[in-house]
Amino acid sequence: MRRITAAFLLASGIAATCLAVAAGSAAENVSPIYGVSLPEGYRDWRMITVAHEAGKNNDIRAVLGNDIAFKAFRDGTRPFPDGAVIARLAYVYKSSPENDAVFPAPQSFVAGDPTNVQISVKDSKRFSDSGGWGYGQFENGMANQSEPLLKSCFACHTKLDQSKDFVFSHYSP
Repeated sequence: MRRITAAFLLASGIAATCLAVAAGSAAENVSPIYGVSLPEGYRDWRMITVAHEAGKNNDIRAVLGNDIAFKAFRDGTRPFPDGAVIARLAYVYKSSPENDAVFPAPQSFVAGDPTNVQISVKDSKRFSDSGGWGYGQFENGMANQSEPLLKSCFACHTKLDQSKDFVFSHYSP
């Protein structure tokens, strides 16, 4: 299995974040089109924000970022610097009868089963055709191989104000 690994050092020199971006076949668990893989240790990244997507998805999302993305969110740096990686973990948004039994009315919602993880990788040279961002979606740890789905990522993100650098989330301190 051939992998290209890039290490991006923060200006402080204290922390390094490694991002594995694989090139090759679906057997290497990478998204089609962009070749994005699940970064090692992404579940330990810092929280950027949470979101509830109503409608058809009806999910609750935790948005995490590597050190580069977190600093850019916190400092309001746009465009995001190369090496920023954002992970969006989605879960079924469901009511909690157990919690509601404690309250005077149904009001408690929790994260249910996981639905998917979406990864956005900023590399202005590699992903120049998509605003500098590469995308991947993973279900049960495996890359979704649907090219139409991945092509829809950038098409949707382009509807945002350009000052947001194609990113939906905002930092919630």
